[in-house]
Amino acid sequence: MFDAHVHIIDPRFPLIENEGYLPDPYTIADYRKRMSRFDIGGGAVVSASFQGTDQAYLKAALAELGEGWVGVTRLDLDASDEEILELDRVGVRALRFNLKRAAADITQMTLQALRAHELAGWHVELYMDGQMLASLQPVISKLPALSVDHLGMSDEGLPYLLDLVDRGARVKATGFGRVEMNVANTLRRIHAVNPQALMFGTDLPGTRAGRPFRDADVDLICDVVGVDMYAVLEDNARAFYRLPARERPTYDPAPTLPLHRTEQPTLPLRRDELPRIQPADTIPFPVIE
Repeated sequence: MFDAHVHIIDPRFPLIENEGYLPDPYTIADYRKRMSRFDIGGGAVVSASFQGTDQAYLKAALAELGEGWVGVTRLDLDASDEEILELDRVGVRALRFNLKRAAADITQMTLQALRAHELAGWHVELYMDGQMLASLQPVISKLPALSVDHLGMSDEGLPYLLDLVDRGARVKATGFGRVEMNVANTLRRIHAVNPQALMFGTDLPGTRAGRPFRDADVDLICDVVGVDMYAVLEDNARAFYRLPARERPTYDPAPTLPLHRTEQPTLPLRRDELPRIQPADTIPFPVIE
């Protein structure tokens, strides 16, 4: 599995109150313990509003998590080209537009996103209420690549979200405890438009969510997408974050073994050893008229 949306809250690094809220620590050790029953082969660490534009925590997290992990960050609007390239070298692959919990100059952010895409191939990840999608269409249409967090958050924005999906946008199947919608129906409709669009993520630790991630969320995704579950749980996100595909065994890891023989197998008889049938042993069928 590839967890396309994780927040790491490392107490070694400063936080900024957002709407009077500060989260509890949630370390990499906490995450690994919570997800120990799953085969996690990588993921995306996403900068939250209370982490501002601090890059130190993100660099430390990616260094500790290692291969297969990428970062999604917020940047100061005056960040230089060299800063973007340096972050790309340590594994950052996207900018996050947090339009739900952080004030922003959307025009300047868009210009920065276009520059980051040209320099390093980064995409943009949008966190907003779904109804904002309609008003932001002129801005969104300028972005060369994007994904939308948490299924777009609400039913009101679903028609606009499906239009974006039809034009190549990706959608994170995350934050089921945050949204106001029928999750299964929304997953089904997005998947029907583009099977490559959905990307699974836990959204752990689920700060300010109605409920955090549950193991049953994975079962729900698998029930909806069926045979495309590997694509949604891993392959779509790995491709979007420009990571190599993860190889899976094509053979049976526990093949059926032949039974152990305790006796010699039956050997074929030679023709001259076959029993001879005597003429008297043959009984003719009665004639049926």
